[in-house]
Amino acid sequence: MRHSLPIAPQFYVTAPQPCPYLTGRMERKLFTALQGDAAEKLNNTLSKQGFRRSQNVLYRPSCTDCSACMSARIKVEDFAPSKSQKRVLKRNADLTRSASSPWATEGQYALFRDYLDSRHPTGGMADMNLFEFAAMVEETPIKTRLIEYRSKLADGMTTEFQSEDPYEGLRAVSLTDILDDGLSMVYSFFAPELMKSSVGTYLILDHIQIARELDLPYIYLGYWVPGSDKMGYKINYKGVEIFRNGKWEAFSHPDDYSSETNPIIVAPIAEQVAHIELPDQSG
Repeated sequence: MRHSLPIAPQFYVTAPQPCPYLTGRMERKLFTALQGDAAEKLNNTLSKQGFRRSQNVLYRPSCTDCSACMSARIKVEDFAPSKSQKRVLKRNADLTRSASSPWATEGQYALFRDYLDSRHPTGGMADMNLFEFAAMVEETPIKTRLIEYRSKLADGMTTEFQSEDPYEGLRAVSLTDILDDGLSMVYSFFAPELMKSSVGTYLILDHIQIARELDLPYIYLGYWVPGSDKMGYKINYKGVEIFRNGKWEAFSHPDDYSSETNPIIVAPIAEQVAHIELPDQSG
């Protein structure tokens, strides 16, 4: 089924499939292609309206009777680390950061595979091979960077020890889009043994620092889903905002948000598309 506005782009709807976040529900996505000279503008504009990028597609949930998924972002200006987050920073102080163009390597894939096998063995990416991983990383029509993290302790490794490391020195990686108003963390993964040091939290904290260095106001985290434990971490940061009812609002309390189904409050697809703001096509 296709729905279009008087001007490009075209919007489409996926067929319903099992929801990965809430048991017993079906999910559906509204999406559009991200391509051509206007890709950068489109990504910037739709990201501000709750869309996420996956390769050359922008999407957001559009389920028939559920509106639980809400885009989350951190307002950098309002963020201050909690005591536990300060401990996370200290525990991961040995990690060094570098940024590169989105180009996949075997070391990244080895790290990605071990991360999936330990954290998401039955998830949607569980069977992703090297070529599919490369497509996820490299197929981007916009400004994207691979933010890689290595341990300072590895600097003292012998060449023999380094050659035995399937990760090629990597300990964590984030595929990150650079928007006109922030950083969008598209996908992150890390060495399984770093789970105990809360490195996933550290990556978000470090991206807040990168945003400050670049004078960008927001960190886009993807979707928060009330009732889903795996998405709960996204509201653990001071300054979190939630995109709800067509606007961003400061996060209040988990009890103020519902994951209950309610087909009455879900607007028809044509109405959803009609209310999407598009970038200025002139110039």
